[in-house]
Amino acid sequence: MHHTFLAVDVQLIANTGGTFLWPMLVMSNIAQGAAALAMMFVFKDQKSRGLSLTSAVSAFLGVTEPAIFGVNLRYRYPFISGMIGSAIAGVVLMISHVKAASIGVGGIPGFLSVFPKYWGPFFGGMAIAFIVPFVITFIYGKARKTN
Repeated sequence: MHHTFLAVDVQLIANTGGTFLWPMLVMSNIAQGAAALAMMFVFKDQKSRGLSLTSAVSAFLGVTEPAIFGVNLRYRYPFISGMIGSAIAGVVLMISHVKAASIGVGGIPGFLSVFPKYWGPFFGGMAIAFIVPFVITFIYGKARKTN
């Protein structure tokens, strides 16, 4: 699905000098990784904890499929928590008019695509995209006593 937006990103960069979509994609990577990381603290068995940790690391580096399909969708609430955190971070980026000069790798290295003058709000959005899903997933998971 995200490959569809690459053409839109390239067109936005060509027409306006930057894209507002790419920074939001980065927020999604961070949020899903944070939700998977929180599951590591929720799970009791070693195998699930290991899967959560490695999935979170890959999401933080831009590859979210292990976190989404291996952990978050399986329990549903981590995925929803990630969407909530990503949405809030996306609103912050839109209010701040954050734009990326290019498309590139998602996750933590994604800041390299963003214009440096927007790094402040971008890193603020990254903090939101990490903290919100992590806290929601952790609290809900402990209350639900998952696994």
